[in-house]
Amino acid sequence: MGNVDSKLNFRKAVIQLTTKTQPVEATDHAFWDQFWTDTATTVQDVFALVPAAEIRAVREESPSNLATLCYKAVEKLVQGADSGCPSEKERQIILNCIRLLTRILPYIFEDADWRGFFWSTVPGAGRAGVRVLFSSLWLRDMKSEDMQSIDSCEYIWEAGVGFAQSPPLNYTHDLNRTELLKLLLTCFSEAMYLPPSAENILNPWVTFFCATDNRHALPLFTSLLNVVCAYDAVGYGIPYNHLMFSDYREVLVEHAVQVLIVTLEHEAGPASRILKSPTCGDLRELDNLFVNYLSRIHREEDFSFILKGLARLMTNPLIQTYLPNSAKKIRFHQELLVLFWKLCDFNKKFLFFVLKSSDVLDVLVPILFYLNDARADQSRVGLVHIGVFILLLLSGERNFGVRLNKPYSVRVPMDIPVFTGTHADLLIVIFHKIITSGHQRLQPLFDCLLTIVVNVSPYLKSLSMVAANKLLHLLEAFSTNWFLFSASQNHHLVFFLLEVFNNLIQYQFDGNCNLVYAIIRKRNIFHQLANLSSDPAAIHKALQMKKRKKTTLSAISHINSQETISMEGSRPAIPAEPGTLKASLVAIPAIDKLTEKAQVSEDGTMVCLQQMTTDQNSPQHTHSLQPQTSGNQHTHSPQPQTKLPLQTIMRLLQVLVPQVEKICIDKGLTDESEILKFLQHGTLVGLLPVPHPILIRKYQANAGTAMWFRTYMWGVIYLR
Repeated sequence: MGNVDSKLNFRKAVIQLTTKTQPVEATDHAFWDQFWTDTATTVQDVFALVPAAEIRAVREESPSNLATLCYKAVEKLVQGADSGCPSEKERQIILNCIRLLTRILPYIFEDADWRGFFWSTVPGAGRAGVRVLFSSLWLRDMKSEDMQSIDSCEYIWEAGVGFAQSPPLNYTHDLNRTELLKLLLTCFSEAMYLPPSAENILNPWVTFFCATDNRHALPLFTSLLNVVCAYDAVGYGIPYNHLMFSDYREVLVEHAVQVLIVTLEHEAGPASRILKSPTCGDLRELDNLFVNYLSRIHREEDFSFILKGLARLMTNPLIQTYLPNSAKKIRFHQELLVLFWKLCDFNKKFLFFVLKSSDVLDVLVPILFYLNDARADQSRVGLVHIGVFILLLLSGERNFGVRLNKPYSVRVPMDIPVFTGTHADLLIVIFHKIITSGHQRLQPLFDCLLTIVVNVSPYLKSLSMVAANKLLHLLEAFSTNWFLFSASQNHHLVFFLLEVFNNLIQYQFDGNCNLVYAIIRKRNIFHQLANLSSDPAAIHKALQMKKRKKTTLSAISHINSQETISMEGSRPAIPAEPGTLKASLVAIPAIDKLTEKAQVSEDGTMVCLQQMTTDQNSPQHTHSLQPQTSGNQHTHSPQPQTKLPLQTIMRLLQVLVPQVEKICIDKGLTDESEILKFLQHGTLVGLLPVPHPILIRKYQANAGTAMWFRTYMWGVIYLR
């Protein structure tokens, strides 16, 4: 009965607030205390008993009362932070205030007239009220004098980076921290309510939270990072244990990783350098302590702890058991991908640690699983983007390509052809699947996918026949006249694939007999490219063919695709249900804006290059794709002076095709294994053109991707 009465009293207080037409004085403690004193409401109760329409009504009709309510709630938080909340009653008051603010803040943010409320100099706003949200993250039984001198580094929530002691689990603390983190996320979410802007304005809540004024920044950062990386969703591994016991730590971990990725805000470009705040002066991005702390982690044991933790959690959704739903699966893998991205982007020592051993493959496999699983679902386009961005970042380093040569034996069930090969084969097969059977909104990513393959190609020692055929199928599809001339940028895809073949032939010929055999079998593709006509009549004919195609992607997927039996236990990508919310993401920059070129010198080091024309990078005597006339304004043709780098491949065909044909005739061969043996022991030393320099396209931070990440990140958190 007591709980029912409590809810009834709380509801009566809300009704009184909505019916008050005159301002209620802040000194009317009897009125304001009824919102949090002697009230035992859950967060669900608060959301049910404080309807959105009533919050908006108070905001419009009695704005001073809404302002006073926020002021009084924050005042209670200040008192709680100062006293340490020694009694259960005081703790309950604090929780009630937290829940009430979590409910109200979004309706303040959605109104432009209220946007500066918490940063103004009116009573109840400003820095003191904000700071308490940070310092009150430690709710403990302490005397008030202890709270003033507390060393919060002694109260880090979990062992890990910079902290060796593992505190005993306390579900009450986990619940309280979760509610505080929810309130912090709500404060940070003001960014979602701001109108789109060409300038990358930093989030003032995040900037203040991560500034030097917050003396708890280090232990908070460490607590959040350690809680996430130490979490083991499976636990003791007892089947169905997650159905019998509530895991309060999982909810805390989920909100911890969300707070982490939001606070690690770091922008590119001059527009984002400084934000003016009425109370804080200049808020500079360089003062973000969370970014600072993340970038300064350097101990190998810390890197190992982080990488193993993230890999364990990323792999969790892939777990397969004989008992359906017997193992617990997390749902925050997208947030983990963003965190991994920020770690690699902000801390280059961590990136090099990840790539120095095959541990990087423990991250690669789940990313490829996510890409394949989400490729047909338009509501998960953002998930595919973040996975591709991570692989683009990794592929800019030589060690990533080297690690891909490790044999793939994990056998995660995916609807891809069965193959025996390496992780490089897995990557190519899945990229092929995304291009040929992915959702049409993924087409802007084709450049990124092929750039990744180009970056790793000089280091791939032995492609499987399946992967080799997939690369040739993509070239066949992209080099058809109707596709090549249907958009001004489509010829880039052919260039990328030819660069892949050139790298493999020039630097890894000895181990790639499967690829050489596939090139010989599909030699007509290269001969057609060498004789490609780009006169207006040919372009017009190609575009007429395009009109007869249903869609670009569906047409590509049916061009002589040599699909084989899918892996046992695989499941096809599930398309989005009708009416599924379409993720609204800003466009990604073009690949030339997304990357910068670096040339690999003989000693293995990389030298960044200025933007170079294609002519400078292409071998001489290449076959021209230069259009003879500009043609109709509605037709698209390859860029003038663009040349196809076919010299190496045509020389290979010139030397090997007669030899293979002669062997087949002399020995009466019909078995491809014998031809592969011949190719395996063959050599082209001295017969090919001088090897071209290895050109790597490294990801470079820019304002466009920063905006994309912010949009994607808040979209994930909002939907979750």
